[in-house]
Amino acid sequence: MVIDILSREHRNIERLLTVLEHELDIFDHAGRPDYEVIGSVIAYFEVYTELYHHRQEDLIFAKLQLRDPVAAAKIGDLAREHQKGSDRLHRVAHAVANVRAGAEIPRENVDAIIRDFLAHERRHIMMEDRDFFPTAVKALTAQDWAEIASALSPHKDPLFSDVTEARFDVLRDHIMELEKEAEAERH
Repeated sequence: MVIDILSREHRNIERLLTVLEHELDIFDHAGRPDYEVIGSVIAYFEVYTELYHHRQEDLIFAKLQLRDPVAAAKIGDLAREHQKGSDRLHRVAHAVANVRAGAEIPRENVDAIIRDFLAHERRHIMMEDRDFFPTAVKALTAQDWAEIASALSPHKDPLFSDVTEARFDVLRDHIMELEKEAEAERH
């Protein structure tokens, strides 16, 4: 089901947010984060989340607006939320590019920009998981889901699917390494 795919993608996005947060912590302690990894996280959001994931959610939301406008209104303006997330991502990309170029930018400004992105992404995912997805599952018909599924792009996730892109190899390895470290700390 489409919602299951989107929920799985949310878990994967959370993994990326954790990686970004880890690199930010290194930066905050005057260390040198892995800018290749940070760039890959940004690229993933630009390539997959903005172009595919959000479009799929927008298709579902459009159907929800037709089936249950009151419930859709309670969710809010999903397309606007996605646009605001995109704007925050572009601020992150710009701040990171400035740091890499050696621009004089206070660390606390970079930290604030990235933490703002992290917090909003996490709140947005939580709202969708808690409110939007269950509402859509309840309101939409089997025909609606079939139409949504037929309209979805066949493009597969370039990081977390069986059709991975080489440009994300370093990021994928980094995620696995961090998750291994976290698992070892738990035991």
